[in-house]
Amino acid sequence: MEIRRQERSMEITFEKIRAYRLHAHHLDRRLPAGELAAAAGACGVQNSPPGAWETALFNRVAGCTLAGLEEALCVRKELLQAWSYRGVPVVFPTGESGVFLSPLAALPGEGPWIYTRGVSAALDFLGMSFDQLLPLVAEAAACLDGCTVRSKEALDRTLAARVEPHLPAEKRPLWNAPSMYGAPDRQSVGGAVVSFLLRPCSFASLVVFGQRQDGSPTFTSFQSWTGRQPRQWPEGEKELVRRFLRCYGPASQSGLAAWLGCSPRQAARLWNGVAPELEPVQVAGGTRYLLACEREALAAAQPGDRSLLLLGPHDPYLDLRDRAVVLADPVLQRRVWKTVANPGAVLKDGRVIGVWQARPAKEALGISVSVWEDLQTPERGALERLAEEYAVFRQARLQHFTLEIV
Repeated sequence: MEIRRQERSMEITFEKIRAYRLHAHHLDRRLPAGELAAAAGACGVQNSPPGAWETALFNRVAGCTLAGLEEALCVRKELLQAWSYRGVPVVFPTGESGVFLSPLAALPGEGPWIYTRGVSAALDFLGMSFDQLLPLVAEAAACLDGCTVRSKEALDRTLAARVEPHLPAEKRPLWNAPSMYGAPDRQSVGGAVVSFLLRPCSFASLVVFGQRQDGSPTFTSFQSWTGRQPRQWPEGEKELVRRFLRCYGPASQSGLAAWLGCSPRQAARLWNGVAPELEPVQVAGGTRYLLACEREALAAAQPGDRSLLLLGPHDPYLDLRDRAVVLADPVLQRRVWKTVANPGAVLKDGRVIGVWQARPAKEALGISVSVWEDLQTPERGALERLAEEYAVFRQARLQHFTLEIV
């Protein structure tokens, strides 16, 4: 791997990195109204738990409303939701599937992905391989070109039923046996296999999310949802890495692998694709890399206009691998990044200084904030105003606001 070397690499402070990343994530100041694609296109916006993407764009775009987001996603379709990096639902500009989908497809020998490792129990039970079953599931997913399926459970069942006739006769009873992954009364082994393999099918634009119906997601193909084929990106793989580096740089190859949820081998191939564009810098006594064209932007990064922020759970800014940049204490890190049910994060100048949660009650919200740094009276008032703004965005009134200093 050839990477541009300077006679003496820059030493970068965490403060400078935070300022640089806040700008890249459009959190130093909001984008003008309507710039939803620019905000979502920085590095994609995770939508797990459901609604996370809405909170993220509310924090990035002026005048953002739930109705406007719904229109952009389901009417104008300038935004698209599909399983992307790490196999999670991600919202990104529809014209950029060549950045957020197809580059994630692994080449032979580059497995496993983090989100398909669990399929091994089903493969062992069936006595079949990943490479045998993926083409069958992909072929079954072609039916989505002409239909929409409501609910993930129904999608798994529908595609599993279409795969079954193409299996050897002796495998079919095993395919239809109760799942070993939980809920055996509702899922078969075949349905579980489909569930794992839907992610690589998504990378081929065979399945995307449609409009929610009565609280349930729907699924169809890219072609069926948008009425056209995906746009080709000749340098899509390089562009994916560039966006990672702009939003999370300076970074490392292992950080890219963790963010994508891919194997080290696949990450190495993607990283090497942009190696001539990289420059080493020193961060906390170690070497990391940034895009050489971003060197001046990083050096010149300054705090923006917004000191305090209430970021939602799984906000892209919090999707960093080097958490010490925003929160040094490992004990406090475990309060922010949990195995399940992450809280929101309170930011002050890019640092995480606390957590927050919103509890809905009819047409009202109760918001509780817990911080581990003392705040001045104006800052406490600013946090309450942010909570009120969020409640209005969620079309609710702020029933109560509590602030605890721990």
